[in-house]
Amino acid sequence: MKKYTTRFGLALFALLMIPDMVKSQNNNHLPPEATEFYEPLPKKIKAGSQTGEAPSDAIVLFDGTALDAWRSTGDGSEAKWNVSDGILTVNPGSGPIETRKEFGDVQLHLEWRAPQEITGEGQGRGNSGLFLMNNYEIQILDSYESKTYTNGQAGSVYKQSPPLVNATKSPEEWNVYDIIFRAPHFNKEGMLIKPGTVTVLHNGVLVQDHFEIKGPTTYIGIPHYTAHKDKLPILLQDHGNPVSFRNIWVRDLD
Repeated sequence: MKKYTTRFGLALFALLMIPDMVKSQNNNHLPPEATEFYEPLPKKIKAGSQTGEAPSDAIVLFDGTALDAWRSTGDGSEAKWNVSDGILTVNPGSGPIETRKEFGDVQLHLEWRAPQEITGEGQGRGNSGLFLMNNYEIQILDSYESKTYTNGQAGSVYKQSPPLVNATKSPEEWNVYDIIFRAPHFNKEGMLIKPGTVTVLHNGVLVQDHFEIKGPTTYIGIPHYTAHKDKLPILLQDHGNPVSFRNIWVRDLD
């Protein structure tokens, strides 16, 4: 019995050690159809353009005309930011605005521009923020030629992850964020079972690479998760600076 077991073990070991090249050669005997499939068929959509046009299956949150998709955070009243010449601008002191519709997993496109009149420095210069699910902030800031803590500059997951590079354009130009966000998930007891993740392209440059979010954004202290709904609004921050926005759209990935 012992001799049989030893022989079997040696044979198994030899089989496992067959070079990958030989295995690949064996696969070449398969017909090409063996590795092709036709279902499920991807839904056909019309792609957008490089100038911010939304794809046909997107939900347009701001197209330059009205703020119907938004409300004031807190009391839910009409959004009080300014719309002029196709541009949405923070009305300092009026408070943040949030989407009326709630979202979880999303692809989001947003274009923003720092104030033309340059004032302040660091966090006081062209500051706003994009909050996914009202909790997780991607920083908006004039970081073109202004110093601040790196995990608080434009393109950062605020106070958690600095951008891989500083891709911020000058205040005369528009910045573009393209974001893939996967929402965190909690079990019925409120325990975190899957953290949220975010990928951010800033002006076409990767600045956050599937970053695992540590918890809701906090200004002081260490972030930690607290259970919340599967879907929540997207929020734009009023930080006292007249930051402008245009071409905001989202694709629901749920």
